[in-house]
Amino acid sequence: MPEALADGLWRWTIRHPEWHPRTEFGAEVACWALRRDDGGTLLVDPLVDDESDLDELVAGTVAIVVTIPYHVRSAAELARRHGATVYGHRDVQRRLPDDVSFEAIEPGAAFAGGLTGTKIGSPPRKELPLHVPDASALALGDAIVGAEGGLRVWMQEPMNPKRERWYRERLLPSLEPLLELEADRVLVTHGPPVLQDGAAALREALAAPPWYHRPT
Repeated sequence: MPEALADGLWRWTIRHPEWHPRTEFGAEVACWALRRDDGGTLLVDPLVDDESDLDELVAGTVAIVVTIPYHVRSAAELARRHGATVYGHRDVQRRLPDDVSFEAIEPGAAFAGGLTGTKIGSPPRKELPLHVPDASALALGDAIVGAEGGLRVWMQEPMNPKRERWYRERLLPSLEPLLELEADRVLVTHGPPVLQDGAAALREALAAPPWYHRPT
């Protein structure tokens, strides 16, 4: 069941039915619910055992955001149940049934009453970190995770000189605009979140070496 971490902020973790790493990291994925200032509910990368699991939490108009296409998870079932629109990268739509309402996020453009998605990566990734001004929160898919007592930029391939140069010259500059959001909370899919001083934790993550880990 969702755990209330702050007023209007809930988190729950659940084992993904299609991804079963043997290591502790990645064994469960985190999902988020946030109450909007207008009384509506925002669900981020939701995964549930049953679409009725969030009935007691959901209120008002519901919006569902998928931060990266393979995080569609239970978005379709919940969208049908709560009359919600799903938002995400345009490729998210390929993973949704035709009867589910979908709107593509244009990086930098406001949607769903003030949310924005940020383009990252070089070349651009399909992951769109989500800024939620109502909650002073930044929600991320896989680019940044909770690890080693803070936040880290997650690399799923071993580092070598060529990859280190790419990381330093191309990936990091694409992540630096996230600092300008000054988010107090950083909500991650993998590992513990940061619920205060999020901008400082994010700055430390970008200053630290990348964190290589490949769940097996």
